[in-house]
Amino acid sequence: MPSQFPEARPRRLRRNASLRSLFQETEFSLNDLVLPIFVEEEIDDFVPIKSMPGVMRIPESKLAGEIERYARAGIKSVMTFGVSHHLDSSGSDTWNDNGLVSRMSRIAKDAVPEMIVMSDTCFCEYTDHGHCGVLHHHEVDNDQTLINLGKQAVAAARAGADVIAPSAAMDGQVQAIRRALDAAGFSQTAIMAYSTKFASALYGPFREAGGSALKGDRKSYQMNPMNRREAVRESLMDEQEGADALMVKPAGAYLDIIRDIREASRLPLSAYQVSGEYAMIKFGAQAGAIDEDRVVRESLGAIKRAGADLIFTYFAMDLALAGI
Repeated sequence: MPSQFPEARPRRLRRNASLRSLFQETEFSLNDLVLPIFVEEEIDDFVPIKSMPGVMRIPESKLAGEIERYARAGIKSVMTFGVSHHLDSSGSDTWNDNGLVSRMSRIAKDAVPEMIVMSDTCFCEYTDHGHCGVLHHHEVDNDQTLINLGKQAVAAARAGADVIAPSAAMDGQVQAIRRALDAAGFSQTAIMAYSTKFASALYGPFREAGGSALKGDRKSYQMNPMNRREAVRESLMDEQEGADALMVKPAGAYLDIIRDIREASRLPLSAYQVSGEYAMIKFGAQAGAIDEDRVVRESLGAIKRAGADLIFTYFAMDLALAGI
């Protein structure tokens, strides 16, 4: 007579911590995490970012010491964002060999040569209007911006950046940057494409962090958050243009997109847990509504489980200090 009780019992493999650990399917380590950092010129001390508790603008004069501190904790890679005091209509400081973009890469690589330095390649923090490129009749001029992105990428590579990470969301930016890098002798410098970047409400705290002067929005060049098929198309276009790795930004609300792109491409895939995602976890924990450490690990695990190889997260240093 058949038993009234189940023969298949998944709970057998959950009985204790050792079994749960042994059969865990998804893992992440410090090797998988990139720490985004904000570096401000012409200031003397750290500036707290109120909308991102625990994150600060780093004075340029203290950047070397911070890079050394990250390395001691086990951080392997950083993404540099500059807070510039030299703004103009085109963001021309970004392709100056002694501008902030170049100085950040040079300081970081001199401090810890083995640190992988990714240079965010855009103009929103360096223009007086806050848009990601050159404005022409109140619209961003895609093709003129491509020329300037190439110049910025070459300057960053010349200063030592290991990876160029274009986030301007211009059509053809990967191809333009690849050609500029190759022509300047930097054929070994990799491109981490912000290949699927949504016009998300989750970037809010970044404006404070980066000192953005933007009035309006970037919906004409960043992607509609409701478009799934277009998201895959955007990343595959960047792959065809020569990207070495792809990215989905934001991460947590776009796990379906991460999975779609993972299934469509064999390139390394990253995802960016953005400022709003970070802030929601931090403020939720401060209110006593959630356990911060557990939610951080669960959220990053979900991003890995969806298919990301790398995760950009402001929690990277917290996890490093906790021994992950």
